[in-house]
Amino acid sequence: MGRRIDYYDDPNAPKANSLVPSVNVIVTNGNGEILMIRRTDNGNWAVPGGAIDLGESVAQAAIRETREESGIDCEITGIVGIYSDPKHVIHYTSNDEVRQEFSILLTARPVGGSPTPSDESSEVHWVAPADIEALQIDPSMRLRIGHHLEQWDQPVIT
Repeated sequence: MGRRIDYYDDPNAPKANSLVPSVNVIVTNGNGEILMIRRTDNGNWAVPGGAIDLGESVAQAAIRETREESGIDCEITGIVGIYSDPKHVIHYTSNDEVRQEFSILLTARPVGGSPTPSDESSEVHWVAPADIEALQIDPSMRLRIGHHLEQWDQPVIT
């Protein structure tokens, strides 16, 4: 399996050669805990997410990616923001793709399933917001989670 390497505002970062619309999902349970996965491609903790496939909506992609990566079925409840900062690029070493960030961050609530690792996640846990700071998380993902926790009045658009 290839690796995922995130670069932010790094003059040595490779130049982007693709732009792929994707989703990330902050699923919050009744205890206020956030569903987190430990990615197998870089070892970082993140919220579930991935590319939007042709033929599916943003919400359908979010539900599918959450189920695939975490074992949790969810219902979309809102939007945190759209993140498209060209200073953030993601290098996938398996095929040398370098994507410019383009992610729509949604919120959701769980409606079924149980935390289950997958090929893309080595661990899946419900994490209290106070415990997120101690996790190894990419700065871009940490920013998104922070925006959710700050509960902005309007969606963030970068």
